[in-house]
Amino acid sequence: MDDQANRQYITNKVHPIYENMLVDLIISKPNDVVGFMQKWLKEKGSQFQMLAEAQPHQTLDQLKQQYKKKGVQNEDECSSSSDDDDYADDLLVELEKKKQQNPNGRSSVSAEAFGQFNIKKAFQPKVIAKKPEQKDRILKRIMQSFMFSALDEKERNIVIDAMEEQKFSPNQYIIKQGDDGNCLYVLDEGEASCEKIFKKGEKPVFLKTYIPGESFGELALLYNCPRAATIKAQTNCTLFVLDQETFNHIVKDAAQKKRERYQDFLASVELLKGLDAYERSQIADALKTIKAKKGEYIVTEGEEGDIFFFLEVGKCDALKKIDGQQKVVKSYKPGDYFGELALLKNQPRQASIVCTEDCVLVALDRYTFKRLLGNMEEILKQNAQNY
Repeated sequence: MDDQANRQYITNKVHPIYENMLVDLIISKPNDVVGFMQKWLKEKGSQFQMLAEAQPHQTLDQLKQQYKKKGVQNEDECSSSSDDDDYADDLLVELEKKKQQNPNGRSSVSAEAFGQFNIKKAFQPKVIAKKPEQKDRILKRIMQSFMFSALDEKERNIVIDAMEEQKFSPNQYIIKQGDDGNCLYVLDEGEASCEKIFKKGEKPVFLKTYIPGESFGELALLYNCPRAATIKAQTNCTLFVLDQETFNHIVKDAAQKKRERYQDFLASVELLKGLDAYERSQIADALKTIKAKKGEYIVTEGEEGDIFFFLEVGKCDALKKIDGQQKVVKSYKPGDYFGELALLKNQPRQASIVCTEDCVLVALDRYTFKRLLGNMEEILKQNAQNY
């Protein structure tokens, strides 16, 4: 296979599964690594090829519209392609080194570890003064990138405060292949080219053009490896730059914190008591957070339903039209769930759900609900008899 075919195979087939499995391995640190990987690939691997990616803390309407428009599609399609390109290139570099320099040896890419001899220092957020207009531009761009999708509002504000705006002229180098990397870039304006030297002495190979909203440089921070390619401004470019310390403490930690938070919550849900920690972690990774105000309707009787909800914070009432009037037929508290009937029976919503106080909910789309909770279908149907 030629280099282009190798890159495409790694990008399209390997990366969506491998990187997410690697993150889970680092977080879980199982004693039986091979057994963990086998179970992960069997039970969870397809999630990262088939689930649609939603932005965190979306409004209810945004989430509903997203599910209607996207249906079931590759989760990574919604993210910046830069991560795929860079990661594929990193693997090819390692492959090339293995063939040329040490054909009988082993190559590796390692994430930073913290312990007795590598202590993680206390983090003091960096703040660079900005105008409101700059903050709005940064927010727009990071909301477009999956790299920042696990951040909550407070974490996004820390990242926005820490980012520095930099400008580059046409043909000016932004990063160079082989250099050490200590920051991540998000392109706001202009276009930049990405090229790579695959063999020493050969000419650089053009890989792609970056456009506004795309990010690059994260792999050097995630895996402490040299820059995998050269990025050069094609036009006048404006970029937002995030330092390595903020990236490590906020962005890299956010995914793990999200999982820990939701695992604790899911452990308190009566419906999920029979699941083990690994099975709950699958659900935690797929959850999308929704905030709703008092008086806001989560679902409306008679409409189509594509989302299953857990109530994390607040209270809700189920309202149903009886003799021409809406009457409360059930009340919900944290840990309760609703929305399963429309997904189980493919029928319209049987009741309206309204917030009686400000609420935080977590949601699963139809495909994830079927895949992760399908074995609970009979329990859900039995519980539905109580409605």
